[in-house]
Amino acid sequence: MGRSRYEICEPTHPHFVTCTILHWIPIFTRVETTNIIFESLKYLQETDNLKLYAYVILENHLHLVVSSDDIGKSMRKFKAHTAKEILKLLQDKDVKTILEQLAFYKKAHKKETTYQLWQEGIQPKLIKDDKMMIERINYIHQNPVKRGYVDEAKFWRYSSARDYEGVNGLIDVCRVW
Repeated sequence: MGRSRYEICEPTHPHFVTCTILHWIPIFTRVETTNIIFESLKYLQETDNLKLYAYVILENHLHLVVSSDDIGKSMRKFKAHTAKEILKLLQDKDVKTILEQLAFYKKAHKKETTYQLWQEGIQPKLIKDDKMMIERINYIHQNPVKRGYVDEAKFWRYSSARDYEGVNGLIDVCRVW
């Protein structure tokens, strides 16, 4: 994952990952940007054997518990594709303020691009056992509650909490690990 100090030692095992927008800029405030995330995850479910166990998308970052045939490779594809598509959307919609911020805060070594959307790395944490899996899923689902956005996790639209309540969410979630 680029210049990340985190290492993926078990590339096919479930990992808790975090993807953060550069400088915590609120990008996921439009349905169109979250749809790009879901479309990319669905594509990886089909092509990379991605299993999505839990997710939450907040205004400037997302958390996932995922596994695939090679989680590092899948997440690189995810971030590259979503960055390209979100930047295209922002340019098409002429969202100058956010684009200016993404240009201003981009890392100096990123000379081949005008903008940087994601912070580097995904901070992968290997899920070692059932206890840790449950803890990470609960952490993900409680994120919008802790921020005061909703009273109950199942009310956050961009989360797998609904799936764990027996209601179909916005994307297929694997609840068996």
